[in-house]
Amino acid sequence: MWKVEKKVISNLTKCYSIAPLEYQGKKHFMVAAEKIDRCILFDQDGNEEDTIWSEPGGVMSMVQVPGRNGQFLATHKFYSPNDSKEAKIVIVTPIEKGNWEVRTLVNLPHVHRFDIVERNGVHYLIACALKSGHEYKDDWSMPGKVYAAVLPEDLSSYNEDNQLELKVIKEDMLKNHGYYRVRENDMDTSVISADCGVFQFIPPEEKDGEWEIRKLLETAASDAVLIDLDEDGEKELAVLSPFHGNQISIYKKNNGVFEKVYEYEKPAEFTHAIYGGDLCGQPVVVIGHRKAERDLIVFAYNKETKQYESEVIDHDCGPANVAHYVKNGKDIIISANRETDEVAMYTISK
Repeated sequence: MWKVEKKVISNLTKCYSIAPLEYQGKKHFMVAAEKIDRCILFDQDGNEEDTIWSEPGGVMSMVQVPGRNGQFLATHKFYSPNDSKEAKIVIVTPIEKGNWEVRTLVNLPHVHRFDIVERNGVHYLIACALKSGHEYKDDWSMPGKVYAAVLPEDLSSYNEDNQLELKVIKEDMLKNHGYYRVRENDMDTSVISADCGVFQFIPPEEKDGEWEIRKLLETAASDAVLIDLDEDGEKELAVLSPFHGNQISIYKKNNGVFEKVYEYEKPAEFTHAIYGGDLCGQPVVVIGHRKAERDLIVFAYNKETKQYESEVIDHDCGPANVAHYVKNGKDIIISANRETDEVAMYTISK
């Protein structure tokens, strides 16, 4: 069903995070490493344009500051769940080629995912800490939290000595790993997954208002996305579970409650990468897993058979994260294939 052309565009040790970046009037994307290695700027054809930094790495998330030419936020120094006490969110600003200024926005131990979301013209920073501390390896006794703040228009005054103040909006988020931005009703919402379930965070209606938090699912989850795969006007919930687990499932709403309607027929060890959106004009979920077969898989709904279907589009690659864009009418998936240290570009057609 899917025709795939793969091109390895770079080799980057433990490549992990991917994000789009508009810079100098053109669309780019960035790929950064989980361990100590570079953050690379690419054009949309996959050509390397610049090294944004050489270290420290530990990059879990990167998000462009809205309306800013090439300025973005990134996590630094989250090297693993067991080595993330010094993690922080930094502001990255291009000065010239080969020179990108990096300043601290906020020190936030164990910050894993974060995003900038918008409602009624106000931008908010939402940040998820995987845990709140640890005393020894694989210590999960201190659950993570979700933090938020209004993101100021001007970030020029923030640095190590003047940090953005964050407010805790949800506590007790054990293994608070998954994050996906989902646009609904003309606003951004945040689908956040943890051991205690899958939640949808809705930004305040007014600047100083409260966040609304909806529980979508009780199931322990590593990642999830809301997407209308069968195009019936209501979004399904695609879920990777449990934390770094091996199950890929799709849930559909029945009388207001999400019920499982599909499960991938075999274990996908260490599920991790997830994209939910259009691919060649069809709503899909693209999922990658990092152990055993280490596949990259497309899930879609077949309207003729009324079944959810899967197709492996790459094998033994071990994706950590994936991103999608369309250029010159061609659908492109970029995958940070962490387990093989390759940044891969997949040109996909039907």
